[in-house]
Amino acid sequence: MRPGRIIHPALAEAIATLGHTDIVMVTDAGFPIPPDANRIDLGFWEGIPDVRDILRVIVGEAFFEEVHFATEVRDCHPSLYADVQKIFTGSGAAFKGTTHETLCGDFAHRAKVVIRSGSFEPWANFALVASTDPFAWFTANSGVKPLPAYVERRARMTAKEVPALG
Repeated sequence: MRPGRIIHPALAEAIATLGHTDIVMVTDAGFPIPPDANRIDLGFWEGIPDVRDILRVIVGEAFFEEVHFATEVRDCHPSLYADVQKIFTGSGAAFKGTTHETLCGDFAHRAKVVIRSGSFEPWANFALVASTDPFAWFTANSGVKPLPAYVERRARMTAKEVPALG
């Protein structure tokens, strides 16, 4: 056993193999997962596990620079939006609004892994774009000037910024 770590073998492996810009989809129980996707099906009963639980675990295991989700989350499901903001506070990830169709038609087909939850609620589908640790890759003594995007992510992380859709 690995206390305090992911114990699901396929999920642990999928997270360990992420590289910069790889996409991880975390979806509700009804999301149309492409047949050829690397599917990790964690949902086994309505609401168990909840998409929020999966997001909380994953954000503690990897770095993400972007979180894409349907803008309806903000506009029509404020409690989910607030929960996702709390989960990603201090992560440095930028929130990006998109459409449900783009999540199903584009992100799902490009995802390195699609993780299905047991959530039965509208718009609980998220595409996470993996990143590197902006502090480890660009240290003060490396003599390498970080790109502006890394400087911005570091600032958001240090400030424990609450992400929001623009």
